[in-house]
Amino acid sequence: MYIIPAIDLIDGKAVRLTQGDYRQKKEYNARPLEVAQQFEDAGLTRLHLVDLDGAREKRVINWKVLEQIAAKTRLHIDFGGGVQSDDDLRVAFECGAKQVTGGSIAVKQPDVFERWLSRFGADRIILGADAKHEKIAVSGWEEGTELWVYDFVDNYVDKGVKYVISTDVSKDGLLQGPSFDLYRNLQDRAPELNIIASGGVSNMQDIETLADMNLFGVIVGKAIYEGRVTLKELMLFSGL
Repeated sequence: MYIIPAIDLIDGKAVRLTQGDYRQKKEYNARPLEVAQQFEDAGLTRLHLVDLDGAREKRVINWKVLEQIAAKTRLHIDFGGGVQSDDDLRVAFECGAKQVTGGSIAVKQPDVFERWLSRFGADRIILGADAKHEKIAVSGWEEGTELWVYDFVDNYVDKGVKYVISTDVSKDGLLQGPSFDLYRNLQDRAPELNIIASGGVSNMQDIETLADMNLFGVIVGKAIYEGRVTLKELMLFSGL
């Protein structure tokens, strides 16, 4: 299982929100590149980079940070937040993203998302399936829907999706543990899917439990920044 550290961006700085609430923002570092380089130095190979400004404004905004990290590290970057158009997708790939996550676009413009899947391939387009009380949430989690997360994912698996990042919004940033049942249910319905768990990781035991479930990856954010999980522990877990 891949350990995928997260950097969330507002005004070009590394921050974390609590339960997706922009009013509950905590800034951790004004230089995200330094954070990314620390992850790389610890032997981690992937990075989850989220443009929170973009998610809110519905267009990619923090592309310069993406470009900088991609140019100055070897990290495999999956980028999300504000990717709402062909131009946004082009910018993300041109600035160095290896994969791009589409969440809101998959809900609001499924024809566009399906075209991206067809054009760029399922290895480069990740489905974002963020949910609150098992209902899909979009636009930086500020909008709820009546879409049941499992039906939503099933529909896109049928259309060729191979990767999904799913965050339980109600747990994100609380350091109270991931939504294990959410990932078990997704896995039971689509065993072939590469599931990336996100939200709620609070300690190494959470990570070990997710690894035992044979998920593709886990995104770890606040637990690292708050010292609940150290980079040394992640190195040991990864066998580095």
